[in-house]
Amino acid sequence: MAQGSANLNIMVKAARAAGRSLVKDFREVENLQVSMKGAGDFVSRADHAAQAIIKEELMTARPTYGWLAEEEDSEIEGKDPTRRWIVDPLDGTTNFLHGMPHWAVSIALEHKGEIVAGVVFDPAKDEMFYAEKGTGAWLNESRLRVSGRSRMIEAVFATGLPFGGGKYLPASLQDLGRLLPVCAGVRRWGAAALDLAYVAAGRYDGYWERGLHAWDIAAGIIIVREAGGFVDAIRPEGQSLLEDGQLIAANSELFDGFAKIIRTR
Repeated sequence: MAQGSANLNIMVKAARAAGRSLVKDFREVENLQVSMKGAGDFVSRADHAAQAIIKEELMTARPTYGWLAEEEDSEIEGKDPTRRWIVDPLDGTTNFLHGMPHWAVSIALEHKGEIVAGVVFDPAKDEMFYAEKGTGAWLNESRLRVSGRSRMIEAVFATGLPFGGGKYLPASLQDLGRLLPVCAGVRRWGAAALDLAYVAAGRYDGYWERGLHAWDIAAGIIIVREAGGFVDAIRPEGQSLLEDGQLIAANSELFDGFAKIIRTR
């Protein structure tokens, strides 16, 4: 792994510890006790266990920071109001529970309203994506760079599709209707953090999705930007990107044309 700050090293350590716990449970996925959390949104005891591990690691190392995480009833305000951890202990829970090895641990650090460091760890493939503001983005030991493709017809995009007839389904179907005829393909792999990491790695040329939470996207945003990509809200005039939860990401060559398609209504 490339040299990082003390905070980044803490984040990587926490992600690896949670990943070890999740991999053990993933091997016994058929025996997991699962409960329902909303329509089609499964949460497992593995998810909660991973979050407890991350919280212990991060809050022990930085007890004054705030804390925002998916499996938490409420946000924790830190003694240091300028910094908070934003955590998704298991992004891609449905994949996990179906035995599909495409899920990740996502940890971001926010300072004064800006994401300054992010880690997205895929334990099943042992891929650690990470970035800090101003120091570039990395995958394990390799520097990341967004793709150099400039033609839509050669580009592959990723998205998430609403489950259970979610409110964004009509908009998503309209997006697909406009995008599919002019690109090389669209993928839906079910883990927003990895979708963003894959844009940073040049595996996808762009990504868009609606109805996301801060913990789904915070780490991925800085990884894409530090890899030379653009990230913006689908509706830029709205709330902040983390609060809005509707985003579009792509390399610089494709962003404007891609965004025009997604923003058309």
